[in-house]
Amino acid sequence: MIRKRAMLALVCATAVLGTGVTAMSCSRAAEEQKTLYHCPMHPMYVSDRPGDCPICGMKLVPVEKDGEGATLARGTAGTARAPKRTGEGKYVCPMEDGGVSDRPGKCPRCGMDLVLANAPETPPGMAEVPVSHEGMRILGVQTVTANRGRIERTVRAVGTVAVDETRVHRVHTKVGGYIERLYVNQTGQAVRKGRPLLDLYSPELLASLEEYLRALEAARRFSDSSLPEVRAGGQELLSAARRRLELYDVPSSLLNRLERVGHPPRTVTLEAPASGIVTLKGVFEGQRIEPATEVMTITDLSRVWVEADLYEGEARGIALDTPAVASLSYDRSVRLDGRVNFIHPILNPNTRTWKVRFEFPNPDGRLRPGDFANVEIPIESGEGVLIPDTAVMDTGEREVVFTAADDHRFVPRQVVVGLRHDGQALVFEGLKEGERVAAVATFLLDSESRIRSAVQETAGPAPAPAGHEGHGR
Repeated sequence: MIRKRAMLALVCATAVLGTGVTAMSCSRAAEEQKTLYHCPMHPMYVSDRPGDCPICGMKLVPVEKDGEGATLARGTAGTARAPKRTGEGKYVCPMEDGGVSDRPGKCPRCGMDLVLANAPETPPGMAEVPVSHEGMRILGVQTVTANRGRIERTVRAVGTVAVDETRVHRVHTKVGGYIERLYVNQTGQAVRKGRPLLDLYSPELLASLEEYLRALEAARRFSDSSLPEVRAGGQELLSAARRRLELYDVPSSLLNRLERVGHPPRTVTLEAPASGIVTLKGVFEGQRIEPATEVMTITDLSRVWVEADLYEGEARGIALDTPAVASLSYDRSVRLDGRVNFIHPILNPNTRTWKVRFEFPNPDGRLRPGDFANVEIPIESGEGVLIPDTAVMDTGEREVVFTAADDHRFVPRQVVVGLRHDGQALVFEGLKEGERVAAVATFLLDSESRIRSAVQETAGPAPAPAGHEGHGR
């Protein structure tokens, strides 16, 4: 009896001791599991002890926790509940008949990650990137807010000054003859319209002048006739003779003087048809000329052209009458306002450029044909969403930005960029005003997004919890 009681006491003591040891072990284990560690570069890797990341070798840091003690990172060591997302966004399971949640996480039925309802589709080969506050600080990730606006860009090009072809006058005589005197006798000389150019002796022209005098005398005699037909015939003959001389470019002043004097002069003075600069003189005094002989060329330089070659991207947005400004590199005081008056319809296949022609006033003759001129064309683009150019990742197939979610996640999103200029990008599709995007360290986010996508494709979907092998079962 005494032995039985001793054995019973020993068993009870052992049970009590064992219970205490078990309780102490459980308490120590629970204490050790209070702190989890993850890699700032790869938040998906989570460990229950400090150390180095097996992927990149970075030192593991403690996982941040929300107010309820749940971790903000989800990794291989377990799945924790993220803080509630602000706003009215709802999260659903990608599978059919999935539930709806007001916070991100795992589907309790199939284990898949919940996605934001009505969210844009993630580009192929990319995945969301969760980044904690510490991870953002280490990576140097910075975000900016997308604003609505326009991009005002200035296209600059170097053009060549050329003469306005519509202001070039070639001087020819209508009859053959001999040049007895040249009033304009050198290239580059300025002339004014109506001023004398040369004195021409032409037997053919002299005969026409004598015929005009005879027609004038006959018209005066016929004016006293009592027959209206005779009077009209004399006037018609006089008008025809005068018209013939005018077609020979005989000045009206000479014809009026001829009527007063009554005999033709030996030579006829031809006048300048336009004002400008003599850019070509092809005759000399005493030379015999024919109607085909080019006496001289007079070019009006009060308005000139500037021809420039623009690349395909630069010529975008340029149209006829687009304003432009011309300046000279050696004379900063010269700034002339002009416009685009011609765009060549054919692209140069060798240089891949468009020939664009500008028209500028040149009252002081500062722009001389052959000079180089700097041309500036201000162009205003269409309206869209403005973000820094560094926020756009161009993969060659698509353009992607990383939008910042409220729960420290960066979601890749495909966008359509219409124009880039001066460090800014104008987004036409895929981004809304007020959204925040990553503007710095986008390359790191891109590489991490691709790694996570590859890991998810390799691992396949997460196993469903017990009793929930899939939706609808």
